[in-house]
Amino acid sequence: MRTTFDFAPLWRSTIGFDHLANLVDSTMRQATEDHYPPYNIERFGEDHYRISLAVAAFGADDITVIAEQNALTIEGRKPEKAAGEYLYQGIAARPFRRVFNLADYVQVKEVSLRDGLLIIDLVRDVPEAMKPRRIQIAGGASPSRIEQKKAA
Repeated sequence: MRTTFDFAPLWRSTIGFDHLANLVDSTMRQATEDHYPPYNIERFGEDHYRISLAVAAFGADDITVIAEQNALTIEGRKPEKAAGEYLYQGIAARPFRRVFNLADYVQVKEVSLRDGLLIIDLVRDVPEAMKPRRIQIAGGASPSRIEQKKAA
């Protein structure tokens, strides 16, 4: 059973949530798309992530990884070559394109190809100025004064 959602009433009553609307739309579109190649997304600690794609039959020269501001695009394409005639071809080597939406400050740390898996390590590196910080509250009835020392 397939369920579809109509988000039109939500979009009519919200302002400034265009990014959220695009994210929901792209997610709904991806739900109907092909699921090749299969992949895993893992989390290691607070700010470290890994995407592993099963890309058997693809070499490093057959895969392109592009990191943009809030998106990671992975494309694979095997070169056309005249090989022998297959009696049975069970190893998929068809072209693919996978796009992952990335949160702010998530960057690609390393990409490697090991044992038929494309492994992409990601890290969220939030600048110090953007991290939450605790601000000390001054006590007492009168506001605290900041005095500068006079140079001797």
